[in-house]
Amino acid sequence: MNLHFNINYNTRYGEELALNIIAFNDDGSDKTIAMDTDEGSQWSCNVAVDKKLPETIDYYYSVMKNGCQARHEWMVSPHRLELDGSQTYHIYDNWTDLPDDAHLYSSAITECVAARSHTNTQAGQRPRHAVVLKVKAPQLAGNQKLVMVGNDSLLGEWNAAKGYPMAEHKPNEWMAVIDTDRLFAKNIEFKFVAADSESPLAYKWEWGDNRRMSIPALGAGETMVCELQQARLEAPAWRMAGTVIPVFSLRSEGSFGVGDFGDLRLMTDWAAQTGQRALQLLPINDTGITHTWTDSYPYNSISIYALHPQYTDLRQLPPLADEARRKHYEQLRTELNALPQIDYERVNNAKLAYLRELYAEQGEAMMQRGSFTQFFEANKQWLVPYAAFCHYRDMYGTASFGSWPDHRRFDEGERLSMANPASESYREVAFWYFVQYNLHTQMRGAHEYARSRNIILKGDIPIGISRDGVEAWVEPRYFNLNGQAGAPPDAFTTKGQNWGLPTYNWDAMLADGCSWWVRRFRNMAEYFDAFRIDHVLGFFRIWEIPIDAVHGLLGQFSPSLGLSREEIEAYGLHFQEEFYTTPFITDWVLDRIFRERAGEVKDNYLERCGDRYRMLPQYDTQRKVEAAFSGKTSDSDTWLRDGLYALISDVLFVRDRKRHDLFHPRIGVQLDFIYEALWDCDKEAFNRIYNDYFYHRNNQFWYEEAMKKLPILTEATRMLPCAEDLGMVPDCVPWVMRQLHILSLEIQSMPKDNHLRFGALEKNPYLSVCTISTHDMPTLRQWWDEDWPQTQDFFNNTLNHQGPAPHPLPGWLAKDIVWRNLSSPSMLCLLSLQDWMATDEDLRLADADAERINIPANPRHYWRYRMHITIENLMKAEGFNRQIGDMIAASGRK
Repeated sequence: MNLHFNINYNTRYGEELALNIIAFNDDGSDKTIAMDTDEGSQWSCNVAVDKKLPETIDYYYSVMKNGCQARHEWMVSPHRLELDGSQTYHIYDNWTDLPDDAHLYSSAITECVAARSHTNTQAGQRPRHAVVLKVKAPQLAGNQKLVMVGNDSLLGEWNAAKGYPMAEHKPNEWMAVIDTDRLFAKNIEFKFVAADSESPLAYKWEWGDNRRMSIPALGAGETMVCELQQARLEAPAWRMAGTVIPVFSLRSEGSFGVGDFGDLRLMTDWAAQTGQRALQLLPINDTGITHTWTDSYPYNSISIYALHPQYTDLRQLPPLADEARRKHYEQLRTELNALPQIDYERVNNAKLAYLRELYAEQGEAMMQRGSFTQFFEANKQWLVPYAAFCHYRDMYGTASFGSWPDHRRFDEGERLSMANPASESYREVAFWYFVQYNLHTQMRGAHEYARSRNIILKGDIPIGISRDGVEAWVEPRYFNLNGQAGAPPDAFTTKGQNWGLPTYNWDAMLADGCSWWVRRFRNMAEYFDAFRIDHVLGFFRIWEIPIDAVHGLLGQFSPSLGLSREEIEAYGLHFQEEFYTTPFITDWVLDRIFRERAGEVKDNYLERCGDRYRMLPQYDTQRKVEAAFSGKTSDSDTWLRDGLYALISDVLFVRDRKRHDLFHPRIGVQLDFIYEALWDCDKEAFNRIYNDYFYHRNNQFWYEEAMKKLPILTEATRMLPCAEDLGMVPDCVPWVMRQLHILSLEIQSMPKDNHLRFGALEKNPYLSVCTISTHDMPTLRQWWDEDWPQTQDFFNNTLNHQGPAPHPLPGWLAKDIVWRNLSSPSMLCLLSLQDWMATDEDLRLADADAERINIPANPRHYWRYRMHITIENLMKAEGFNRQIGDMIAASGRK
């Protein structure tokens, strides 16, 4: 078989074109073939194939320079060639860049909102002389199909009802296999027409001039494949509504004290019933570090792949054989399910105990299924080390693998043994294979069910990984374990956030094409059709905090361009390295912080150094102070400890972590004593340094950093990419978001324009997610009551209501706010269940504070919010559901 590839592409001096056939080689790698050209615009190559090929091959073109790939086509929708037994194929393609309508190629649209069945080829035998025409038409709705209509009787002679039907052989790409022997005209004119299966006479013709094509003479066994320019049809401006709720917060009549994947199916039914098109979840990965309630934090998982055992729907598993045990668990389930909030420890202990009993009874038989074998083979790369990690965690009583007496590094020899069902080590860890197999089956089932109801499931990818988790244990080269990720200070946390998570070694990740991230995204695509990139700013730069710091003030952006002594002095600030980089501790500072206890602090924690003090060596870092106050929980001790923390962070500059001759202005230092002690002229000079550093200096650098990573990740799957782009957002972030068509997050109370107090919803970009509150924020009802002057301003000047703002928030006003968000141009309007319920005073929870999911200022917050009514009862709330459906329909969302 001979494949002749042709493409028109204008290269520059030193550039060449290459064809890349995906997974063509025997080892599953891509085959790259250099292409030839005469004048640098028409490129071609011949591929002679002497082995059996699959029915389809996917491929893409790339530009090569000096033997390296300089750029390549958009990878979300590579070219596809269908093989039918012809001996020779002449293929003519167009170069594909990321299109303006890239979101229409996402599985959120093609598999959910505008889902259509796909076929590999048109039915029937391929003709002896065939011309195959391919065209992309992402504009079609789920009830539409593409028809080719033209000047030949085979093409309907311009009668759309008699047009030539096309087959959608891959998402958004339609194909027509034309028997050239049946064409009367050898020079054809035609157009593509969208036909509506629900309204047979409703045709939408593409605009512009007729397409023209000369049909060549083909020999026996020859097929010509032509890829045409995209169909010129009006694109739908899909606007959809949905609900944001963690899986753990779901409550059904049959759940086990926590939401599960079976409840997710029920919630899908409610979403479909009310005209919604999306459900957004929080991360669903296993967070089992300590087996205590502190594991309730869903953004600190022990595996980026493994699902949390608490989400197992026991109703979908075989019952236990012992009737007494069944009754025991049913009584426990009833008790836990009646609790107003999640009892994380009891729920997880009970579910794991149940799973162990079921595994002992039926695990071996269940793991003999072909579906288990298929799951294991497809996932063993991560599944085996995950199971080993869980086994050693429980054996040694801690997930901190650095303190294990043995197995501190994963032994690759163990991988083979633990993957062999005949080995003893396999039997030691097989329980965790069993648990993950059931979770995978149930979550895949929930995903497929959501698609069948035209509902988008949107997942959440945390920015970090646990330092006490599988990835840090197995692949430490990808992480900086001597740093901590967090966020700089904001309106919610004045000292910044320290998540305690390791930062990424991007040099190592980029060296292998971000394969770690690609695997992660592709695994997520098993369960979701859209995803939220948690803290997308971390792909530009992360707030990296020293390992010996507790709060976030001593952090610095990584990577970032630190300042040299000469640069600092060029701003007019004489650089005094010792003075500016060590804690500023003087008598007046101590009096201001500690008042009557200043003497105690001098005697016990400090030593004099000239006219200043310095911390004693045993207290000279925040972690040392934290350790010294361990177990001391009185208000007096906490106050003293926090004062010592403040002393240690009172520096004007922090030293660069990689180059000690470079420095970074300390974030928020204008509120500290060392800044107060500066002369006014030095304050002015420092502020110039500060503003330039944080808002201008790194913009282009961070843009380039993000563009090394995010294009690879957004093209790894067909999930719809959305981002949480809140916080201290540099100017380059929207540049990248727009360029890559990543949906932004728009919250009216947190406008992107710093000059505005509240955002203008009507100015939201189409490619955005509009919401009222996130899991890290107070709900709408809480926000309404926490700052009355702010609420009054919003009530009068944004909502344009007269008089004093009512408190607490009445249902009619909550409905007004929800309606305004639904009416925004944003593609997605995703509201928390709590904010939907705020519109109904009879249905909503009486205590608004009980609806809060997380408080970022509290690093030990207990994540335990649950719906206060069951999903079954929610579905029976006819008035509430009708109100939601009516608002969604009236806002033009569908």
